Amino acid sequence: MGMKINKTNAARLLDRAHIAYELVPYEVDEEHLAAAHVAEQLNEDIAQVFKTLVLRGDRTGILVCVIPGDGEVNLKLAAKVSGNKSVEMLHMKELLPTTGYIRGGCSPIGMKKSFPTYIHSSCRDFDHIYVSAGVRGLQLRMAPDDLVRYADAVVTDLL
Repeated sequence: MGMKINKTNAARLLDRAHIAYELVPYEVDEEHLAAAHVAEQLNEDIAQVFKTLVLRGDRTGILVCVIPGDGEVNLKLAAKVSGNKSVEMLHMKELLPTTGYIRGGCSPIGMKKSFPTYIHSSCRDFDHIYVSAGVRGLQLRMAPDDLVRYADAVVTDLL
């Protein structure tokens, strides 16, 4: 038998919302928390393994951007779509108190509060994508439209 995977808060929230997902474990490497390592471990295309970035807008405060693992968020686009003049990445030390999650384990589902969420439009190119399940070493595999619906996210160009 495989090891029992403990459900994360994000997984329990999806259960409650009757949204289908799969919890997929991967080997964590403290030196390499980047999505490329996760994609390699999952043996999946990096374009399908999305990373969750937390930013702060000058007008609206905290926002969440979910983008392909090999992408860099375009701050101008993120600002424009979120109604800000400018946005910047949240400082590392603010991540846990703001979201309840640590770097390398930041899920767009189940943050401390509901923040405006934006997902890069390429998510719709796939029948499923991966996002963090809320801990390092565990990914959620789910349909992009289910994530969009659950997170009440805007699908837009962010790269």
